[in-house]
Amino acid sequence: MWNIPNILTLLRIALIPVFVFIFYLPAPWARPVCALVFTAAAVTDWLDGYLARRWGQTSPLGAFLDPVADKLMVAIALVLLVQADPHALLALPAAVIIGREIAVSALREWMAEVGARATVAVSLSGKLKTTAQMVAIVLLILHEPVFGIPTRDGGLALLYIAALLTLWSMFQYLRAAWPVLTARS
Repeated sequence: MWNIPNILTLLRIALIPVFVFIFYLPAPWARPVCALVFTAAAVTDWLDGYLARRWGQTSPLGAFLDPVADKLMVAIALVLLVQADPHALLALPAAVIIGREIAVSALREWMAEVGARATVAVSLSGKLKTTAQMVAIVLLILHEPVFGIPTRDGGLALLYIAALLTLWSMFQYLRAAWPVLTARS
């Protein structure tokens, strides 16, 4: 249970209150540090899964905690970003991403209950979606241009790409699960 992949996942969960606290600090360095904290969490999201597979340390606890940690960090970051910059252009993709996470989590739970969990396993489009949204969130956290690069605009564009990938991956999951969802009991 206490292997490095699980510890990294728990670290990601522990970073959430740190991330929230730093996000609200009224200091000029708060946003860059907050972006670093989110980046560290995003790296642990990739690293814990990689190490668990590479070292053969997959576990039921890790399989449960990893997606929970990922979804919590992303949802909280998106809610904070929308609260800090309350515009429909930001709220729409944030709502799509959070809504998809809830729908796909419910679908996976139901599919596991009927013994068809493998039907909705993580796909390549889901991994691309995660990468796009993580980078988008880091750019949106930074908000101010960095070396002349408009991070907010780039982050917003990437968040829309992530939202489209989100819808596409959700469609793929629903299509794969459709025969089970529509089967007679």
